[in-house]
Amino acid sequence: MLEVKGLTGGYGNKAVLDSVSFDVHKGELFGILGPNGSGKTTLLSMLSGVLDYKVGSIRIRGRDLKEYSAKQLAQVIAVLPQHSSLAFSYTVKETVSLGRYAHQTGWFHSWTSEDEVIVQRVMKQTGVADFQDLHFERLSGGERQRVLLAQALAQEPEILFLDEPTNHLDLSYQKELLDLMRKMAKELELTVISIFHDLNLAGLYCDRLMLLEKGQIQVINVPNEVLQQERIQEVYRTTIEKHPHPALPKPQMFIVPEKHVCDFAPLEIDETYLTVGNEIIQLNSPIPLRTMSSGVTGSGTGWHQHFVNRHVHRDYNYEDHFAEMADFLKTHGFEPQETVGMMTAVFLDTVAFKFLRDADFSVFIIVTAGVGNAIDASLADQHSWISNPGTINTWIFVNGHLAEEAFIHSIVTATEAKVKALHDLRVLDKVTNTVATGTSTDSILIAAAQRGKALQYAGTITPLGKLISRGVYDCTVEAIKKNRKRIEEL
Repeated sequence: MLEVKGLTGGYGNKAVLDSVSFDVHKGELFGILGPNGSGKTTLLSMLSGVLDYKVGSIRIRGRDLKEYSAKQLAQVIAVLPQHSSLAFSYTVKETVSLGRYAHQTGWFHSWTSEDEVIVQRVMKQTGVADFQDLHFERLSGGERQRVLLAQALAQEPEILFLDEPTNHLDLSYQKELLDLMRKMAKELELTVISIFHDLNLAGLYCDRLMLLEKGQIQVINVPNEVLQQERIQEVYRTTIEKHPHPALPKPQMFIVPEKHVCDFAPLEIDETYLTVGNEIIQLNSPIPLRTMSSGVTGSGTGWHQHFVNRHVHRDYNYEDHFAEMADFLKTHGFEPQETVGMMTAVFLDTVAFKFLRDADFSVFIIVTAGVGNAIDASLADQHSWISNPGTINTWIFVNGHLAEEAFIHSIVTATEAKVKALHDLRVLDKVTNTVATGTSTDSILIAAAQRGKALQYAGTITPLGKLISRGVYDCTVEAIKKNRKRIEEL
């Protein structure tokens, strides 16, 4: 649909673009990225015929751009500019109707029923039909942007150029606009070429991205390849981190603010932050910790400052235990969004905890453990599904800076140590009479201060893994023994 070869040029004698070559396919949503001054708007101006170029070629549908008359070009391409203004006072409908000019013929450019149908359709598509009789200058910035988009779509173009289309739109309209662009690209084979400042929106919606740097193409590829952390940091000269979108296989980039001295101050989570009561065990950190957990609240990955292990009766049964747990936390002064909350049927005075130190990092491990519903995972298919309150809850606080893989390693290492503890204590699965590997609803928490020594790995023979292995094994054995003794005393 669009072929660009060796494009060089700019304003006057200043060359903004240098030997730019790429092509865009029919029905593709193609994003153009780059820092300020990289040539994005200059390129769009050349592609749309607004700015002349001296070297290179631009071909649309196999035909050189310079061979099109202005009216012919307007029948093929439309442009949604970054800024919206009109010299005259028009209504919304009149503004949108201007997009039909390129398709009208004759001296008087008479309005046809087809023009009316198309204008009404694009106004509905862009959500401006309800205020089509209002004057354009009375609209908000976001409303004006949608009106100008409707005007561009009224041209029935084959290629739509967008210059930072979401600049003046709130979140819902950003989504609606880009959802519409993607739908039109896929269903109507409209080719959409857009400049983006928002890397995350570009990564979410575009089929391919082109990254410009100082007037040259740095890379063209699918979003996940273009949005590489090291590349974006180098081109944009700022600190970012790349993470996957939580719901889609798309990359997302997060800026990292400059850290102050207080952000690096030493912090060591130990038993001084721990409170053990009859109803809850709580650990309140002075700062939010990076967490990975299977808690009732705070599950998955996140940042949490409060940690609660709550005692519940063995007959505990709620249809919505998530909501019930959240209500419980609120009544006890905890904000659920800031709290990892777990449940256990064991008595909390049987808790076991241990602090272990290496040369330049440490761990604090807390375990509550009862084995009344112990399960041999290898024979789990012999059990019926009955959900019981968690009986082995393991908390691991790391006073160090964990890499992503170290969180996963920590869970694996802790699980291996727990299984070994059950094996050595001859904890049996009551259904299969074989040695259990855990219980049916065990929960785990890994929390890190993300300060101090960088810890890349936590496998069993790594320095961190050794502390986790020792601590989880010892605490699990101690907690099970204490719980068994407590039951015998009842």
